[in-house]
Amino acid sequence: MAVEIERRLILAIQGGLPLVPQPYLAVARELGITEEEVIILIDGMLADGRIKRIGAVPNHYALGIIANGMSVWNVPDHQVAEVGRRMGQLPVVTHCYRRPRRPPHWPYNLFAMVHGYSREDVLVTVDGIARELELEGLPREVIFSTQLLKKTGVRFQEGWASLGRAGLAASSGD
Repeated sequence: MAVEIERRLILAIQGGLPLVPQPYLAVARELGITEEEVIILIDGMLADGRIKRIGAVPNHYALGIIANGMSVWNVPDHQVAEVGRRMGQLPVVTHCYRRPRRPPHWPYNLFAMVHGYSREDVLVTVDGIARELELEGLPREVIFSTQLLKKTGVRFQEGWASLGRAGLAASSGD
């Protein structure tokens, strides 16, 4: 029963909490449980990592932050884990990933997304990252988004079996 109510809770809140004065109470009423139970379930899933956070997600496009640049870096393999950790901690980086190179055409192994009000803002920010992390000599490029096709986080659909690794029917746009 606990897994079923957690599944129903995830389905209820994955698109955002209701914009009402008592959002957890509204969710509780939808699920037929108490507000305290909702809070306890969410706290438990946050504590064990099944969900990462509950928070506001601003629409950066509506705020005028329209330049999205994926900076790609060719970092020596023996340094990429440490450089990636440090880069990922920078507040100007929203996503940071290590990816395999695809020689001979793609030498890059570290990807870091940066946003700005203009392409020039993004390029200045990437230059600042290179200076701060002492990466000025490393090959890098910035690839800009040209069109927004879909922007959502992972969404679970009715019918997924459990909160474990098996049986998830997920749709992701990130």
